[in-house]
Amino acid sequence: MVTTEKFITLNNGEKMPKCGLGLWKGGDSSDIEAAIDNALEAGYRLFDTAFFYQTENILGKSVNKWIGAGKGKREDLFIITKLPWNGMEPKLVEHFLNLSLKELNLTYIDLYLIHWPSAVKYTGDRNFFPVDSNQDIILDKTTDLEAIWKAMEDQVDAKRVKSIGVSNFTTSQIERIVKMARIQPTNNQVEVHAYFQQKELIKFCTDRGVSITAYSPLGGPWRKTFPGSTGDLPNCVNLLDDPVVKEIGEKYKKTSGQILLRYLLELGVAVVPKSSQAERLKQNIDIFDFEFDSDDLKKLEALENKESGRSNLVPKNMKGHPEAPF
Repeated sequence: MVTTEKFITLNNGEKMPKCGLGLWKGGDSSDIEAAIDNALEAGYRLFDTAFFYQTENILGKSVNKWIGAGKGKREDLFIITKLPWNGMEPKLVEHFLNLSLKELNLTYIDLYLIHWPSAVKYTGDRNFFPVDSNQDIILDKTTDLEAIWKAMEDQVDAKRVKSIGVSNFTTSQIERIVKMARIQPTNNQVEVHAYFQQKELIKFCTDRGVSITAYSPLGGPWRKTFPGSTGDLPNCVNLLDDPVVKEIGEKYKKTSGQILLRYLLELGVAVVPKSSQAERLKQNIDIFDFEFDSDDLKKLEALENKESGRSNLVPKNMKGHPEAPF
């Protein structure tokens, strides 16, 4: 039977749309604003941003314009943003959340995530890559994930956020949080796509009531043009051109993007693809009216490249952090 349910119910009862728009920085402000406006008109209600992305203010402008025009209500939307890796101290959690609320011009966040388990030294709100005299990133190796989580829980108590979660966390890090948490993590946002399916992590999290959101669900082909802050990138193959994906798309009369996103829904995860093209935005959310037969599912499963399929990397010396996830 075709899966038509468009929401995931989080472990606290909140409902999160399964498909949203990723707002990683890219393009100028007017292009991003136009993409958000087009997404709202196309029916998107989930928007994924982060303080690090520096797109919160643009999202806030668009959604408040949309609400002000009477096209919808704040409660119709599901806004995700994230604590940056230069804010990984318990005393900085509320500070950075309030900065995000100000940028977004909103009174609460639907889902607030710890963006990375590793951290850099705090030297300023927007200094995401502090460096020493050798141009090496200055790490903060005193990161205490459990203490930070308690500060995240305080934000729920204060009603600044409805749900809290993590991003780029490993199974062992998830387990540590689950065991000590007063308020359970509702979501782990990680890289997932057909070349990097992360089935073990997905099962581990879902068995513990932690949902998964896939970033770079189309493989992150745009990363080729943004090498600066993410380290030495591998040769990111464009999944949209994969012959298996294209063949399946022809069979179902769907685009390659729709095939890839639908496959992730069938893995049980939410998706936040990035796009600025109006037609592509419409296509990316139109993925609830078909399903794959068993043969096509096997073909898509066989695209798995395990760790070699990962496209998201971090600066080399971040691997020296005790909580570095990869």
